[in-house]
Amino acid sequence: MDTFINQALLKPLELLGLQVLNVLPNVLAMGIILLGGLFTAWASGSFVERLLRVIGFDRLCDRLGMNAALLRGGVKTDPSRLVGRSIYWTVLVLASIAALGALNLTPINQFAQSLLAYVPHLVTAAVILLAGYFLSNFVSRAVLIAAVNAGLPPARLIATCSRWGVQALAGAMALEQLGIAQHIVVVGFGITWGGIVLAAAIAFGLGATDLAKGFLERRLVGRSKPGAVDDLHHL
Repeated sequence: MDTFINQALLKPLELLGLQVLNVLPNVLAMGIILLGGLFTAWASGSFVERLLRVIGFDRLCDRLGMNAALLRGGVKTDPSRLVGRSIYWTVLVLASIAALGALNLTPINQFAQSLLAYVPHLVTAAVILLAGYFLSNFVSRAVLIAAVNAGLPPARLIATCSRWGVQALAGAMALEQLGIAQHIVVVGFGITWGGIVLAAAIAFGLGATDLAKGFLERRLVGRSKPGAVDDLHHL
């Protein structure tokens, strides 16, 4: 009976206690890294936010039109606050990945390494989306001014299409950077460029039929006249 109790109850509990004792230092290390990462993230974000406010980053963004673009996008936070919060969450995510690695468990380590390798792609995709958003507003404004100066009736429609076109291109580039849609930019650019060339050819063929006919007639008649004159001289 004592042997059965030792084998069935005490031995598993002893093994469980040994495993807990082996994992406990790693858990404590994970907690310390998380607390340190949380403090570092808060300190870094606050320091960068205050530094940007001191050097006048918000006023510079206002002059460049970024504040108005953020308001149009429904973002009411100051650019300095946005940069500070971005740094806060970036440091916190990196600290969380390091904390998971402190557990020294193979599946968690593999997950942490994969996530850490994917972070640069996430940052690059976010930068592409942000740059595409600001660039689309700039291009839309420039196209609107040019279309109004040219007297085109659908000026606002053209400007809106240009904005959505730039944003769609930025979104496609971000997806490709994330590995979700491979080669979509190349294929989309080829389709778009081919459509533009085809539309231009059809427009020229339908709208400039008389012009093309007159041009060909002048070229053909201009080439046939010297031959006719030579034939008359021979006669």
